Amino acid sequence: MKKILAAVIFLLPLAAMAEKADALKPVAIDYNGEAHVDQVTQSYIVTGDVVITRGTMKLHSDRAEVKESPEGYKTVILTASQGKVATFRQKRDGGPDLWSDGQAQRIEYDERADVVKLFSNAIVRQIEGSRVSNEVRGAFISYNNRTEVADVRNDSSGENKPGNGRSTIILQPRRTPAAAAASASPAGKQ
Repeated sequence: MKKILAAVIFLLPLAAMAEKADALKPVAIDYNGEAHVDQVTQSYIVTGDVVITRGTMKLHSDRAEVKESPEGYKTVILTASQGKVATFRQKRDGGPDLWSDGQAQRIEYDERADVVKLFSNAIVRQIEGSRVSNEVRGAFISYNNRTEVADVRNDSSGENKPGNGRSTIILQPRRTPAAAAASASPAGKQ
């Protein structure tokens, strides 16, 4: 329970807030393998070095399945070949050079629910400029953008299984070296 609470506290800022303008941009699917397009069910399956872009969002995998609901909401499932990972990167609102990125064996995104799930060797990072500001690693990460709640589990099934491994949260310091030195110096104490 402590691990889950720590992960939720860590990932609250991660919500951040994918660039809202991306939701109204067209989706481009680029690939060099095969495609299966079903206009009746609005489903698209593509293989071979797949790159999906939508505004600032960029997804990459060996295979992608995109489905669109009658209301226009998309569900995307990215799957990497054995030994590889699927990746995503998206600009965050709130500053000129804020990004979120991640990777896993499989990534699922449900646009209607606004939930992203990363399965097997999952990593999610917050990036400010070229610096990683926070990072979480686990077998499974689920993040709800609306509620800003994340769940990290030690099994890629989305369950937590005793003895099944560990997850990691890395929190970078937010204070600058000058501020830390000033608060530690005798002159800074009153």
